[in-house]
Parts: sequence; structure tokens; C-alpha cells
Amino acid sequence: MSTSEIATVLAWHEAVNSNDIDTLLELSSDDIVLPTDDDDADQGLDELREWATNSGVTLEPGRMFVHEGIVVVEERSTWGAEATGAPLDEAIAFRVVDDKVVMVVRHSSLADAFEATGLTEADLYQA
Repeated sequence: MSTSEIATVLAWHEAVNSNDIDTLLELSSDDIVLPTDDDDADQGLDELREWATNSGVTLEPGRMFVHEGIVVVEERSTWGAEATGAPLDEAIAFRVVDDKVVMVVRHSSLADAFEATGLTEADLYQA
């Protein structure tokens, strides 16, 4: 387990939640891959900046799982002022390389994230 990967993902969350775009970009690789609502992925710091500026999302991390650069986080997501309904419980998988987030993938459940990443409950991070 790498506390460096966990620290990077937690700092990334903090930057998103505080709308600290400069720090968010510093924590992300130049060619970061981001999820979209369609089947395509967005890529790059310009796309990340646009998403972070316009999404209005707040991410509340829960349990974290880590193995070989992959961090899966149980999340409670609350989307911008225009969002309706209750906060969304989901899981987000992060790929971290050299203390930079290189990929972010949203999953509707922890089970889906585990299936996609190969992580399991045995990879639970405990500080």
C-alpha cells in the first residue's frame, strides 16, 4: 500500500471541494483522462479545468482501497446547485502515477469499481 497514492487522492478531493483549480491541476497529469456522461472520455488539463469550474460537485470520500497505483474511493457526491435529488453514493477509481492523478473513472457502486479494477475488500487502506 502506498500512503503517497492515498495522499494524492485526498489532496485531489480537497482541491475539487474547495474549487482550488491551480492545486487540482498540479495534482493531475497533463493527459489526465476523465469520465463523461457519454461513452467517450475527456482528456487533458483544459478538460479538467472546465469540469472543475462548471460541475459544482462536492466529493465526500469514505473507505479507500489501494493497490499498485489504483485507488478506489467510496464516495458521496453532491452535484451543483442545479442538481436535484439526494447526494449520490458511488465509487470512483483513480490511477495515480508519480503522485499525479492520470485517470478518474466513476462507478455506480463499489462492486462495479472492484470488478473494473481487480481490487477487493482485502485492499482496504487503514491509516
